[in-house]
Amino acid sequence: MPKIIEVCNQVRSKNAGPFWITIDLRFPDDASFQRYHLAPALQPNAIAALYGVDPNLIKYFSLPTLRVVKISYPRLYPQGGVVERDMHGGQQYVRLLDVELEAQ
Repeated sequence: MPKIIEVCNQVRSKNAGPFWITIDLRFPDDASFQRYHLAPALQPNAIAALYGVDPNLIKYFSLPTLRVVKISYPRLYPQGGVVERDMHGGQQYVRLLDVELEAQ
């Protein structure tokens, strides 16, 4: 199975306020988007396991006209907190790069 880094032409993460992180997965074409946007590895339970958060709090958005999947999850620690290590949320996408995508 291909990995996210092999399928998506852009993967990024960023703040979605001081308590949330958003990850954007951009697919290069409609065929790739249709094949993988519903992959089990991108669903709330898998993301929750990967990031250690409650699956009921995961927000998943599929945007076919943009060929983008957006996934938001609550930060473990508030932005700027004493133990928070990624102020802008820009490094959180890295965990996803080697995740394998099963075609749907």
